[in-house]
Amino acid sequence: MRLHAGARLLLLLWVIRCAYAQMKRYASIVEVTNGGTWGDWAWPEMCPDGFFASGFSIKVEPPQGIPGDDTALNGIRLHCTRGNALQNTHVVESQSGSWGSWSEPLWCPATSFLVAFSLRVEPFNFPGDNTAVNNVRVRCSAGVELEGPGLSWGDYGDWSDSCPKGVCGLQTKIQKPRGLRDDSALNDVRMFCCNS
Repeated sequence: MRLHAGARLLLLLWVIRCAYAQMKRYASIVEVTNGGTWGDWAWPEMCPDGFFASGFSIKVEPPQGIPGDDTALNGIRLHCTRGNALQNTHVVESQSGSWGSWSEPLWCPATSFLVAFSLRVEPFNFPGDNTAVNNVRVRCSAGVELEGPGLSWGDYGDWSDSCPKGVCGLQTKIQKPRGLRDDSALNDVRMFCCNS
């Protein structure tokens, strides 16, 4: 189906308006320096307006043993809340890998929210079984640090910069399944700082 010039212009204006509205929802992006190199950045996912990330959960594949293919951390979910009510939550998840299962959420203390993160990454290992990201830890606005129930391979890198008004979204870098070749799944994460 071909669109007329007027319809194409309206569609283009609508796409630009949506992109602008999405950009206004966050003030900046925080990243870490030790993320893995494989895969592609997926779509960003944002908490609804007025919600802030107060907790997180992770998708982890347990160790596969020899000759299995380990992928370790496969995904991260942010649990967004409004106010001090954990019953009023919304879960956001960028793309995740295919393996593992989700953990129970870990929550910041009441009235606090996520402000920074750090990744545990296994460095490139050749020949060997590469896993990239193995775990994540977050810092809450109350100063509390929470560590996910991921795997212990690799080391934590530096903390991301801090989001003064909290985290309100994320974007993941995922390596797609590679068949009989080595899979690493989650390779890197970005988080979006809230505007207000």
